[in-house]
Amino acid sequence: MNKAPVNKRLAVYPGTFDPITNGHADLVSRAAPLFERVVVAVAESSGKGPGFSLDERITLARLALADLPNVEVRGFNTLLANFVTEVGAGVIIRGLRAVSDFEYEFQLASMNRHLIPQAETLFLTPAEQYSFISSSLVREIGRLGGDISGFVHPAVQQAMRQRWRSTISKSEGDTHA
Repeated sequence: MNKAPVNKRLAVYPGTFDPITNGHADLVSRAAPLFERVVVAVAESSGKGPGFSLDERITLARLALADLPNVEVRGFNTLLANFVTEVGAGVIIRGLRAVSDFEYEFQLASMNRHLIPQAETLFLTPAEQYSFISSSLVREIGRLGGDISGFVHPAVQQAMRQRWRSTISKSEGDTHA
């Protein structure tokens, strides 16, 4: 593992981003002015069974965040601590939507402090209109044909429509066999 020098003006915002939501984008837009660079780190997370491939999630995140010049989107398939060390980030950004998120996020921050003591965790909260949005809720609403336009970037909405259309077509084809 290559170890870059620690840069306290470089932050990593990790997640599966399956899909990236307006809540995620809001957090990135809040973090961008605070740092020289923000790396949105898209985790492979094959164990979670993401609806989009890693490459698709990276592409969608890049489209959703294209207006932020100091934001870079990268995929990773290692331990977050290794990725943070590799890029030399001094800060890990985590989002808190509700008080119920805090206990889990506090546990993650404590573990990351143990694994990478040179990096601090910074908690950010989204704007109130995004505080209830989660990727899993957006996936479910989209899968069932609901309107997700207020929750995701238009490119993400289009990708989700195509994904569910092809999934529905495949399952309908299976029932006619």
